[in-house]
Amino acid sequence: MSSLDDIAELGKRIGQSIIGQEAMVERLLLGLIANGHLLVEGLPGLAKTRAIKSLAKNLDSELSRVQFTPDLLPADITGSEMYFSEGGKGEFKFQQGPIFANLILADEINRAPAKVQSALLEAMEERQVTVGGKTYPLPDLFLVMATQNPVEQEGTYPLPEAQLDRFLMHVQVGYPDEASEGAIMRLNREEENEARAHEGGKQEEKLAQSAIFEARTEVGKVTVSDAVEKYMVALVFATRTPAKLDDDLGKWIQVGVSPRGIIGLDRVSRAYAWMKGRDYVVPDDVKAIANDVFRHRLMLSYEAHAAGVTADQAIDRILERVAVA
Repeated sequence: MSSLDDIAELGKRIGQSIIGQEAMVERLLLGLIANGHLLVEGLPGLAKTRAIKSLAKNLDSELSRVQFTPDLLPADITGSEMYFSEGGKGEFKFQQGPIFANLILADEINRAPAKVQSALLEAMEERQVTVGGKTYPLPDLFLVMATQNPVEQEGTYPLPEAQLDRFLMHVQVGYPDEASEGAIMRLNREEENEARAHEGGKQEEKLAQSAIFEARTEVGKVTVSDAVEKYMVALVFATRTPAKLDDDLGKWIQVGVSPRGIIGLDRVSRAYAWMKGRDYVVPDDVKAIANDVFRHRLMLSYEAHAAGVTADQAIDRILERVAVA
């Protein structure tokens, strides 16, 4: 099979256990092949944790789950140097933390204070961890999926903008439709029966990590025309000088998208086009993923918050106003 077939099969397998959240599954695969990290926001019970567990089940990878709590320490994530004594001699040895897995689920990341959240910064950006003056590289296949609850804000710590910017996409997860709700109930019932009937049964063959690296190589060959490049630049600059585009946008947007934003827009657009079976990017590819790439990079004004304007509304207005070159 080709790399595209491998990724499609992986998505199909995940989709068999994640019903009604096709967009989230697609974004998870996009993050994987675009080599970026995801911030997933949604209410409890919407299959956020289940999605990355299903990915780990079907991909040859190691999954670590870190439940973020107010008493968590940075060393609980990165690891620390421990003193070992043997034969009358003692030495410090580095004990790796859960960050050294391939897939990291940072569950309810906003439950921990900024000091702990920042422990992920170096790992997410540099793909390495520095402890005791020594640097330890992380696996080549490395993805952080952080989750947060948009409703419960008591006892939480908002993520600093510097960390938000390091997430390739900010994915919002909503409720499934009525048909999917019934299918979820039936799937859960079937899984419970299967678990009792086939405990310790044979597992399906997992997709090799090499398929992901091959997909990334192919995504790197996806072309972007001058017109689409100009369109991406125009979208980014519209967030920085919104008043030139629209009076309301000028009032809503306080800080625009950083240069990481256009890098992310380019990477995800190429990955999205590749997943659609094309070796070139069209404007509709950019529009399809713009909200996920820009959503967490915009800082809205007090006036926008007071009026109940969301980042998505501002991005949608920009997409309406900016013409394709």
